[in-house]
Amino acid sequence: MGGYQQLVRAEVMRGKFRDSFEKPSPFEPGKPVLVKFTLPDVAHTFRAGHRIVVQVQSSWFPLVDRNPQTFTDIAKATEADFHAATHRVYRTPEMASSLDVTLVRGALPR
Repeated sequence: MGGYQQLVRAEVMRGKFRDSFEKPSPFEPGKPVLVKFTLPDVAHTFRAGHRIVVQVQSSWFPLVDRNPQTFTDIAKATEADFHAATHRVYRTPEMASSLDVTLVRGALPR
């Protein structure tokens, strides 16, 4: 099954709500921002040789409503409000991205 991919966990978090659901705030183009996001736990065994892929995307249409990328109220957005977005995940010492994974020791091998 070389190259096989399986979705282990997925969740939607609108970036404008990264600090508060009551007071959304826009991203500033070109300005790096620390975003912390916790996925609900899931029990999954990654065997030796498995790899983990993390996807950061601005839309999951048609599973979730379209994202206009313009800090516009989605319910009132017109076609002209929708624009493409660019995402950057940094990996420099000053702006290192990370993925924290909880390990459970002693799991039985299959």
